[in-house]
Amino acid sequence: MMAQRFDLFVIGTGSAGTTVADQCRQAGWRVGIADDLPFGGTCAQRGCDPKKVLVGAAELAKTSQRFYRTHILDAAGQINWAQLIDFKRTFTDPVPQHMESWLHSIGITTFQGPARFKGDQSLMIGETEVEAEHILIATGSTPAPLNMPISGKVYTSDEFLNWDTLPKRVIFIGGGYISLEFAHIAHSAGAQVTILQRGPQILPGFDPQMVERLRQYSMAKGIDIHLNTEVTSIEGIIGDQVVHTVDTFHNAQSFAADRVVHGAGRIPNLSHLHLEHAHVPTTLRGVTVNTNLQSLGNAHVYAAGDAADTPGLPLTPVAVMEGNFLAAHLLGNHPKPLDYSAIPTIVYTNPALARVGMLEEEAQAQGYSLQVLTAETTSWYSSRRVLSPLSAFKVLVDRDTDKIVGAHVLGPHAEEVINIFALAIRSGITRTELRRMPFAYPTGASDIAYML
Repeated sequence: MMAQRFDLFVIGTGSAGTTVADQCRQAGWRVGIADDLPFGGTCAQRGCDPKKVLVGAAELAKTSQRFYRTHILDAAGQINWAQLIDFKRTFTDPVPQHMESWLHSIGITTFQGPARFKGDQSLMIGETEVEAEHILIATGSTPAPLNMPISGKVYTSDEFLNWDTLPKRVIFIGGGYISLEFAHIAHSAGAQVTILQRGPQILPGFDPQMVERLRQYSMAKGIDIHLNTEVTSIEGIIGDQVVHTVDTFHNAQSFAADRVVHGAGRIPNLSHLHLEHAHVPTTLRGVTVNTNLQSLGNAHVYAAGDAADTPGLPLTPVAVMEGNFLAAHLLGNHPKPLDYSAIPTIVYTNPALARVGMLEEEAQAQGYSLQVLTAETTSWYSSRRVLSPLSAFKVLVDRDTDKIVGAHVLGPHAEEVINIFALAIRSGITRTELRRMPFAYPTGASDIAYML
């Protein structure tokens, strides 16, 4: 059978892949796309979107409980886990059909099944061969392997989001985004939660002082966090999942739970692609690419999103940004170089912690003369209004230019306030200019003037 020919073939139907596929198809290109998972990618089905649905319920439950304890409400909200998961599915279940129908409607040929390279410009999708002038790898990420003896069951974050019942005891391996966010969700729904983190700090990459505030608060609320604790094995024993660990002083300890969740990082989802057949080199961070997202070993192959080794964080907005850039590049529109300097990132704990720009240590290492503006803000109106027990900020200002080079916000409005700081950093708005901006009041953004 003759190979099907395309101008562009995309592997992956998430944010990066569909962004490029759409724009190239609108320009008249013959475009094909394949996915071995249900169409729609991680964010819409197994990541940000369903997670935020659960976060919303957790926030509401915790807020109502605070208002109940102060006798403002007559009853405290309790999460009905089964109903919450059913509600979550109203967002995720329609995604594959909607995505595939949309792709068909704009003239993109779809393939369901795993793709693997046959040559520099050829792929096999099952038994079907395709050839393309340009091939985009946008396969996202997958949980990193746990290199230890495992005889019990370890759940992924995908599976957590589909639990019909919430167990009484849950252990999260790792102290990054996934573990912290899901631990707060599970705790808000009534589970006993333990986090086992190999390193000395949870949430590496966030401001250490903000993280320590969040850690102490989480511990005080009943989330058990163990630092410098490396998991050595996991075994199932008479209905329990037992996690064996050793700390930095070589002290052994075991933890028992009903279920164990893998939150110890993700890696680019590339192992099934047979990249060696197309001369596509990789690192642990993904496909090695130049500044145009083009493979360093094969000029016909590109990579974007979590599958590419770029300076960007593994975030949906980064995948979309790279997708827009790559589409413009392929279509000969000479886009501006990719700018990763002011991408906000948020961990949706309760309350949330957000960051954009540099850490204080990073700015000092780059020689900035810093003015560090920081305060604990639980007494501020915006926190007291919702009885928030934890809020703080740190803003880094370059004394020489008056420009903001980093912002770190912890509290009930962090996820929105951080976007204002991102705009300021990316646009070069000075501290003085931002402080004079008349934001609507009272809002989270109206706090910014007092932070500066």
